[in-house]
Formats: sequence, structure tokens, C-alpha cells
Amino acid sequence: MLATVHELASDHYSGRRIGTPGGQAAALWLAEQLRSLGAAVTLDSFEASGVKELQATPTLTVGHRQLVHRRDFAEHLSSAEVTEPRSGPLSSADADSWRGGWIAVTAADVETVARAEAEQAAGLLVRRGVDEAGWMPKMIAGPPMGQVAILSVRTELHAELAGSAGAMVTASAPMRTVTTTGTNVCGVFGEPLPGGVAVLLTAHFDGVGDDPLLRHPAAGDNASGVAVVLEAARLLSPRLSGGVGLAVALLDGEEVGARGSAHHAPQVASGTYVINVDGAAQLGAAAAVEAGGPAEPLLAAVDQAGRLTGVPLQAGAMASDNRRYAAVGLPAIGIGMGMPGYQTTAETPDRVEGRTLLAATDLVTATVNQLVKNSAQLGETP
Repeated sequence: MLATVHELASDHYSGRRIGTPGGQAAALWLAEQLRSLGAAVTLDSFEASGVKELQATPTLTVGHRQLVHRRDFAEHLSSAEVTEPRSGPLSSADADSWRGGWIAVTAADVETVARAEAEQAAGLLVRRGVDEAGWMPKMIAGPPMGQVAILSVRTELHAELAGSAGAMVTASAPMRTVTTTGTNVCGVFGEPLPGGVAVLLTAHFDGVGDDPLLRHPAAGDNASGVAVVLEAARLLSPRLSGGVGLAVALLDGEEVGARGSAHHAPQVASGTYVINVDGAAQLGAAAAVEAGGPAEPLLAAVDQAGRLTGVPLQAGAMASDNRRYAAVGLPAIGIGMGMPGYQTTAETPDRVEGRTLLAATDLVTATVNQLVKNSAQLGETP
């Protein structure tokens, strides 16, 4: 499993953003891994629009101070595309006129953006927090791009700007929105008998992708979950009886609104139990579990599995692919066990714990075994 994480987080895949050569290479590599485990594999493509893409590294200079991308500032997802640096004096939000200036404002709400556009401001500087290591996590999906240049500035630095009115600001935001193609990697190990238990194990393999000058390895989110699903399938496929259905979907496009699972979910047979793993890098106090759809039997099974394996569980929000499957009426759970360095350059393979990978695999395999056992006790086809 650690070898899988290191492979997917390597330079070769460039952060695995949907539609990039690195993302496509990751899909092909994963298809080979599933084939080597004995699955019948298909690659299923779909279109994804609204993906944010940097053409170059954004820049921001205040006076003589050149700020650092993703440490001091980052692109705002609703910014206009500004490929060439744009200069203007720094002004506060209460300035009489915003014309030609970079305006330090609390947030880019509708009224603020409208005024900036009407008065032809050079752009807006809004405040944004950082993670515990001082990084601004990268995002590649969000609101449509607008007509006003907007950059997000680290909260403490934004406060400092209040005392720098009149300083010359020069900034660029070379971001655009693209439509691209994603690829789900689907593997079938066995079809269920009529009335039998059918299980689908899922994890997304895409990441937010590298910046032009900054790596985003995406080790925890979600190379770790992919590693768990592959290992669980390897362990389960030879052990399950011939009447149990087992399939795997390694999904693309989760980082742009769970597009891969939205495309795949309607294709899944009614009644299939879906177990999604998003983040298995660092188990803290407990694994987070979210259930959706008619998931009572699945919740009972994962609760029993947690007791059997000693993995502590707690209800927690898992805003991932599991919700797409639940939305079409499938019993689905999402399991998460931590993603240190989430969507930053610090999300490296060395921060993925082997013990957490093992715990996640034990929990998934035990949950499937409990589903089969509980079904047999109810007199259903095993």
C-alpha cells in the first residue's frame, strides 16, 4: 500500500489533476493494477467543465515586498483572468474612490465586486486563512470567474495592509476555466447471484494537480484511499463465495465536484452496497463515517466491523463520492481517516501512516464480510 501511495504521489503524475497527462497516466497505471488482481477492467470517460487552471504562477508585490504564492496569497476562484501584471495604489475599503486601485476588503461579496467593477478598480485583495503549517490549500472548482481581479491574502498580512495605503501593488492572476475529460477506472471481480450481496469499493484517484512551480503530491487525498481499496479487493476477491458481487471504481474528478461518481452512480445496480474511502493517511481519535441512502444494513456491518477490528468510529461529514451514490438511492458510506497537508505541497507520502492504511483495510474487509454474514443470517442468497 505504501508503494502505491509513493507511485501515485510521484513526479510522473504531476498531482493527477483531471484531464491532464498525469491524471490520464494514473488511470492507465491503476487499470493495470486491477487487471493484475484478476478484475475485468473498463475505462469510462466523461466530460467535466468549470475546472480552474493556472497558466502561470500568480504574482503579488506590495511596495518592494514580493509575496509568496500559497504562503502569503493565492488566486481567488471568482477572479477575472489577469495574465499580465496590473499595478495600482493600495487603498482601503472606505476610500472615496476605488478607481485604478487595489482595494483591501473583507470579502468579495456581490456588492463589493459590483462597486469594484463600476469604479474600474485594478482589483480586490480579500483575506483568507491558512492551514496549521501556513499553507493555503489549493482548490480547482468553485464559482464562475468574474470581471474583477481578486487575490486572497493571508489574514495577518491582510491586516497589515491597512497601514500601507498608498503603496504600489502589482499583481497577476493568470487563471482560466477549462472543460476537460476525466476517466473512471472500473474493475469487476465477480457478479452477484440474483438476490445476492453486491459490493462496490470506491476511492477517487485525482488530485488538484501541480502548480507551474509547486508540487502537489496528493498522497493523503487520495492516493491513500486508492491504496486501501486495491488492497481490500486483493484480499476479498479470492475469499468471497461465488454468489457475492465485488467491484471497484477508482474515480476521477472528485476535486471538481465529484464528477466521476456523478457519472458512474446511475450505472450501478440497485441495492449495491457502496463503501468509499477518502483519506486513510493518519488515524486520529476515530475514523469518520457518513451514511446515505438506505444504509441501515451497511451501517450495522461497519459498526460490527469496527468492534471486531478495534478501529474506533464516529459519525462525521464525508463530503465525497459516497454522496453521489447515496443521491441515486444506493446504500453508501464514506470512510475517512485523515489527510495531513490536505491539498498543499506538504501532502507527501511520508505523512501517510502504514498503520492507518492497515486499519482502513481491516475495516473495509471486515465490513464486507459482515454484510455477507448478516445477509446469510437473514436467509438471503450468500
